[in-house]
Amino acid sequence: MSHLNPLAVSALAILIEGPMHPYEMYQLMLARKEDRVVKVSAGSLYRAVERLERDGLIAESATERMGNRPERTVYTVTDAGRTAFDESLEEMLAHPVNEFPLFPVAIGEAHNLPVERAIELLEIRLDAIRDEIAWFGTALARIAEKGKPKRVVLNVYYSRAMLIAEADWIAQTVEELRTGELDWSATATPTT
Repeated sequence: MSHLNPLAVSALAILIEGPMHPYEMYQLMLARKEDRVVKVSAGSLYRAVERLERDGLIAESATERMGNRPERTVYTVTDAGRTAFDESLEEMLAHPVNEFPLFPVAIGEAHNLPVERAIELLEIRLDAIRDEIAWFGTALARIAEKGKPKRVVLNVYYSRAMLIAEADWIAQTVEELRTGELDWSATATPTT
């Protein structure tokens, strides 16, 4: 079974839509705001394309030149690339992976801060998350206006739902800290 990293999966997904050159792929990823769910830069995408070609998952399909610009190689997905894409996507959909996010570490150690500071920091995070939720709401409205089917932007719906859940949890935790329902005293710290 092939396991591709998220950037390779995203690159293959774009090439499944049709052949294109890496710069065009990168611009499309930015236009679609895929950089919010996949860590991507122009350089990292070019390196991913090189690896995909080396591994036989994509192949050159044409070379283009526009005006005085350098030639650009256009790539397409190979049969092996489609198989690797399908296998990786199926694996990613079916099996949860601990991606080691930072927030669980921080919240797990927050008891080492004074309660007032913990509340302050959680409220800062909550404000940032609410801004993200609003951004995703605006993005979903634009997507609906364009008539895009929900199935092609499920990642946007998922990301917004996860942010809403986190915001709700943080708001509840802050409320419990303010009311004292969540004991923050040193005597509440377990020794084991």
